[in-house]
Amino acid sequence: MIYVITGHYGSGKTEIAINLAMSLEDATVIDLDIVNPYFRSADAAKMLTERGVRVIAPQFANTNIDIPALPPEVVSALQGDGNVVVDVGGDDDGAIALGQYKAYFDTAPYEMYFVLNQKRPLTAKAEDVVPLLRSIETVSRIKVTKLINNTNVMGLTTATDVLAGQKLADEVSALTGIPVGAVSGRLEVIGGIDVNVPKMPLDLYMNLPWEVWNKWQR
Repeated sequence: MIYVITGHYGSGKTEIAINLAMSLEDATVIDLDIVNPYFRSADAAKMLTERGVRVIAPQFANTNIDIPALPPEVVSALQGDGNVVVDVGGDDDGAIALGQYKAYFDTAPYEMYFVLNQKRPLTAKAEDVVPLLRSIETVSRIKVTKLINNTNVMGLTTATDVLAGQKLADEVSALTGIPVGAVSGRLEVIGGIDVNVPKMPLDLYMNLPWEVWNKWQR
């Protein structure tokens, strides 16, 4: 099964990709985020590998090369029998790399999740989210199958924030016909909320650049 994680910059795609991969058997993470230099699943490669998850990443990600060299291992993973989680870069810019593999999605079973964070400035309203979602579908030539409400303000996230995000996800679902597949977040935040979709508790693995710098200085 192939699981594709898309969405706006900073929506939390990579945390979801990492958590999902570690919950699956025989999993491979393909890091197709050629846009964001800070939050990429390749940065968690050591931890993922230690937990039995294979990681494949473009050779020239985060450089000034428009279309990075994509390893041949990507094709073999997409054609294999295991579970594959594809971490895609933000917006339609990041979906360009995904579009190169459309032929494999025409024949293989897949889910393509669009991750929503209502606290991001360009995805706070349904009328902003829908064109973004459709542009990702157009560039990648792959259809979104489910929405994930991952509304958060990092360590300051409250249940109220998550419920506001759920309202947005429901509105986007009504406009697009795409179901809400899950609400995700730290268990202590989402555990007690009342929603009619599955909950996806997340452990947080990605560090902000200044957090890495502070650890190095200690």
